Amino acid sequence: MSYEPNLKKHYKENVVPKLMEKFGYKSTMEIPRLQKICINQGVGQATQDKKLVDNALQEMTAIAGQKAVPTTAKKSVSNFKLREFMTIGARVTLRRDRMYEFLERLIAVALPRVRDFRGINDKSFDGRGNYSMGVTEQIIFPEIDLDKISRITGMDVTFVTSAKTDAEALFLLKEMGMPFKNQSN
Repeated sequence: MSYEPNLKKHYKENVVPKLMEKFGYKSTMEIPRLQKICINQGVGQATQDKKLVDNALQEMTAIAGQKAVPTTAKKSVSNFKLREFMTIGARVTLRRDRMYEFLERLIAVALPRVRDFRGINDKSFDGRGNYSMGVTEQIIFPEIDLDKISRITGMDVTFVTSAKTDAEALFLLKEMGMPFKNQSN
């Protein structure tokens, strides 16, 4: 038998029936699902120190479990000492099993390690069923060795769903286990 992440199994067995019941879908293809998770980290100081981008790439690869790719500047901006095609960040797009594993680690391990954590904001939806959140410190992930980091950096995590509305996406992510602040339906 092939391996299936716990969260994927939970989605199929528990979340799908609840979504069908709540929103009254006629077909199983209408049910919203998580399509991908995009993790992005901009390194603003990369114009002065090139090693910061390499560190960001290594940390992002460790966190995501998939090789991070460098992002480059599209335009030159003299005020920021930025040249076109200069490497200024790192990003990873997770799909399928790796996406579910990352989400499970984020919910079960990383978010509870945030200082003064009271839940994530439920207002960061884009109007089309996608959710974005910021992580202020990369050290909340257990894959990061505290002794090896040079500076604390943050990252953006975007959850792309096939939901048509924010309400559907909120319900989907809440049922998947995302700890939102306002837990009322």
